[in-house]
Amino acid sequence: MDNKVTTKSPSLQGDGRFVQLAPHIRSNESVTKIMRDVIIALAPAVVASVYFFGMNALIIYLISVVCCVGSEFIYQKLAGKESQIGDLSSIVTGLLLAMNMPAGVPWYVPAISSVFAIIIVKEAFGGIGGNFVNPALAGRAMAMLSWPQIMATYTVPGVDAASAATPLTIIKAGKDLASLPSLQDMFIGNIGGVIGETSALLLLIGACYLLIRKVIDWKIPVIYILTTIVFLFVFGIKADIIPYEVLGGGLMLGALFMATDYSSTPQGTKGKIIFAIGCGLITALIRTKGNMAEGVSYSILLMNVASPLIERLTKTEAYGEAK
Repeated sequence: MDNKVTTKSPSLQGDGRFVQLAPHIRSNESVTKIMRDVIIALAPAVVASVYFFGMNALIIYLISVVCCVGSEFIYQKLAGKESQIGDLSSIVTGLLLAMNMPAGVPWYVPAISSVFAIIIVKEAFGGIGGNFVNPALAGRAMAMLSWPQIMATYTVPGVDAASAATPLTIIKAGKDLASLPSLQDMFIGNIGGVIGETSALLLLIGACYLLIRKVIDWKIPVIYILTTIVFLFVFGIKADIIPYEVLGGGLMLGALFMATDYSSTPQGTKGKIIFAIGCGLITALIRTKGNMAEGVSYSILLMNVASPLIERLTKTEAYGEAK
């Protein structure tokens, strides 16, 4: 469909799908234009990650994007479907998946993860708009389960051979907090971690662009981050450590670019609020009560699965509808 139909109203279930109540506002936005805006928004963080992590990061991006686009093209050809690689959505999936990879992963990790994200998570459920979870996050989760040691080995920016604990790992292990990097380095992105989540500054710049372009709504990312902060504090994280929890790990990348995915998140205002609060609560629970130092990927995936139920519970009655 060339045009995107947007609405200010909550969602309504009809014929097994959730559609929006009137008024409907037709705009000249298309999937391609939206995906192009997302690529532009991701560009500063992508360029910075190549600067910080070198050619390894660039190779991961190339492998991930090529495998995502190639998987979609081949699958659609074999399935007798019209090719949709021109909508740029597979490029966005490839970029986001690569941004969730450590700089030192071997080539086959982003390659296999990309094929899984596109064919199993996206195309097997009908293609763009049909995926019930975020494909890039599902690809990362598969990689973390398949190669946990590789996916947990993070290199120091500018030093290919040296590995380092992430700030969240240091906090989780209760190590000397004096070994934490400066908040300035964390904000800029000069720290160890997956290649695309380290620079909060550039991720925020990209998100501001999407907000100005009205590609994303502020509710999910803002409520997600604030809820995480509140529950981290409730669960015993000291106030002076909270900034490290916010700037470290994938909270910024997940809240700004993953939790705002159209097809796997609720569309009504109440649904978005519930979704965001759920993501924040689960993230804080995993980080404080679980064995993992991070929790963003699994929190968003779990809430993606809950999105249809949230839509059902928060739907509104159509005007004039008989009981």
